[in-house]
Amino acid sequence: MPDIRDFAAEPTAIADLWVISMKQVSDDRGTVREFYRESAFRAAGLPSLGPWVQVNVTETRRGALRGLHAEDVYKLVAVVAGEAFGAYVDTRRDSATYGKTLTVRLTKGTQVLVPRGVGNGFQSVSDEPTQYVYCFDHEWVPGMAGTAVNPLDPALGIEWPLPVDTTDPSQISVKDVAQPPLDEAR
Repeated sequence: MPDIRDFAAEPTAIADLWVISMKQVSDDRGTVREFYRESAFRAAGLPSLGPWVQVNVTETRRGALRGLHAEDVYKLVAVVAGEAFGAYVDTRRDSATYGKTLTVRLTKGTQVLVPRGVGNGFQSVSDEPTQYVYCFDHEWVPGMAGTAVNPLDPALGIEWPLPVDTTDPSQISVKDVAQPPLDEAR
């Protein structure tokens, strides 16, 4: 008999940022997860995200950190292999939750809906590489509107689970290390 977990969406302390449990059905063969179902999102009061215009998958080794990037796009993010420690920061200066940070343990079946202007970053924490999927409602283009923040900014209070050597580009990009702290970001 199949084991069924229903779709659920939980608001967070950051305005318009949601943690989502994907509907999944498991049986002796494995598991099927609904990555996106328009009607479930709409019924939960979430915005319509379709049609997706760009989908990226990163493969990231244990300990490596990516982000915090807050482009002017909605993102639906999830892991499809491995595990990640997700971190989010509200960079929208006109938001009631500006500067608020939130962390989420990302495992298969958990998603985060990231609104425009909220920084998204993660650290791979599994022994095998983490495959992280990003779905965007607009195509990424060089120079697009948005903000990037140094993910190691102590004022954010993010406690990354694994140490990060800022001189090792296999752990964090030179570009991410060079980003300003939140209070200096545009």
